[in-house]
Amino acid sequence: MIARLSRGPATVNELAEPFSITVQAVSKHIQVLETAGLVTRTRDAQRRPVHLEPATLERLTGWIDRYRLDHERRFRRLDTLLASTPTPKPTRPTPPHHLSAEEQES
Repeated sequence: MIARLSRGPATVNELAEPFSITVQAVSKHIQVLETAGLVTRTRDAQRRPVHLEPATLERLTGWIDRYRLDHERRFRRLDTLLASTPTPKPTRPTPPHHLSAEEQES
């Protein structure tokens, strides 16, 4: 829906077209986006087009990118640590101890 709105305003019906969900479900999604400040609705005669709020989306993207970059740095440090840590050689299992006939009698 966000990708579609990035190309211009659309009604709830237009946003619902490519999805196999109800118009009511799309409307609920739009309400969540509206509450988050990512979209607004206007009135155009009988139509109520939904508009993307690019400034809010840019702030959200910046916030996500900051955390994504922090986590990528941490994963690179972990990769470096794991690459420098020697891997232990697997140990062979000890074969079961069989008692000789003499040992079994005692």
